[in-house]
Amino acid sequence: MITRYTRPELGDLWTDHAKLEAWRRVEVAACEEMDGPSEADLEAIRAATFTVEAVLEREKITDHDVAAFVDVLSASAGEQAGRWIHFGLTSSDVLDTALALQLQSAGQVIVPQAWTLAEALAAQARAHVQTLCVGRTHGVHAEPTTFGIKMAGYAMEAARNADRLERAFAQVATGALSGAVGTYAATSPEFERKVLARLGLNGEPVSTQVVPRDRHAELLQAIALAGAGLERFATEIRHLQRTEVREVEEPFRSGQQKGSSAMPHKRNPINTERITGLARVLRGYAQTGLENVALWHERDISHSGAERVVLPDATILLHYATHVALRIAKGMVVHPDRMAENLELTHGALFSQRLLLALVRSGLSRDDAYRIAQELAQRAWDERIALRTLVEADERCAALDVDDVFDASHYARHAAEIVGRLDDVIPA
Repeated sequence: MITRYTRPELGDLWTDHAKLEAWRRVEVAACEEMDGPSEADLEAIRAATFTVEAVLEREKITDHDVAAFVDVLSASAGEQAGRWIHFGLTSSDVLDTALALQLQSAGQVIVPQAWTLAEALAAQARAHVQTLCVGRTHGVHAEPTTFGIKMAGYAMEAARNADRLERAFAQVATGALSGAVGTYAATSPEFERKVLARLGLNGEPVSTQVVPRDRHAELLQAIALAGAGLERFATEIRHLQRTEVREVEEPFRSGQQKGSSAMPHKRNPINTERITGLARVLRGYAQTGLENVALWHERDISHSGAERVVLPDATILLHYATHVALRIAKGMVVHPDRMAENLELTHGALFSQRLLLALVRSGLSRDDAYRIAQELAQRAWDERIALRTLVEADERCAALDVDDVFDASHYARHAAEIVGRLDDVIPA
């Protein structure tokens, strides 16, 4: 992943050195559970070192990265001890188990961050539980809602994504040391159990030499879903920041940040737009994960090149996008006064459902009531006359309690209960 979208907490987990260090951990753990090496051998194996440069130089000869790494590490351990490194193992034993270690480490950063985002959104929901604003369907004013209810929906989705990520990272933290074609011909299931326990990983019940790639596809699907959730939140903020709406804005550092190189007045939703674009990339990586599931027979490496790109990139990108979303969730600028102004844009037409129900209660058929409410609401909107004024002047509505029809508090009546449902999932 390019530096622009890489934060060090994740970027450091996917460097060439970090990858080879994970390989070293697997090789050392395997030696520690073997019967052959002496204590002196193990001391030498534990002390063995490598450099990325040395491995790359050796790979020019071997044309095989794991073989090059084993050669370098074995040479560092010395001839006597080095002969035990990679004893009975095949490359996939090291690659897949080390990859599980790296993904496990990535999850230990990403999952808590995902829960923090859910908490930040929940905090906004609780802070604005009674802040009335327009609810929109098809981009058009529908009925009033509260900004708290709106944020509660995003908080709940963020919590579901955090939970999905937690489960996906847990199931992909799975290794295998079953040897060529997965038969344990050179090792044993007991040896595998001991090594994986030493490494803190789950064991693959049937590995067929490689850990099945449905596990990695599941993780990439969870990452893509989390990205889609970020995009849904980002899209809402982008819409609410439009000049014609301006109910919410991204954080903006006045006096420092520049919204446009040419137009000094601009404060653009650049961060939410960035999230939107990155979410598209994550969905593409999920597709690659699905393509990687089907391999030939017990193993091929058609998945290998692709996942060396998509697994680091997907975890790094999600971590970055969540970081940006978290900054927005905590620092968004909410304009309740503008929300109140926008509630009046249709001159009361968005009270049409309450008018419809009141007319039905007064004894009219639903169709007759609907026609009256529709006619008056459209006049209010088109002619810029308050719907309440039209209702008060219309004899067909004479029996109605007009104050009750146009009482906006009805729309926030259940807001506290709705937002309160967060408490079982995201405690305050």
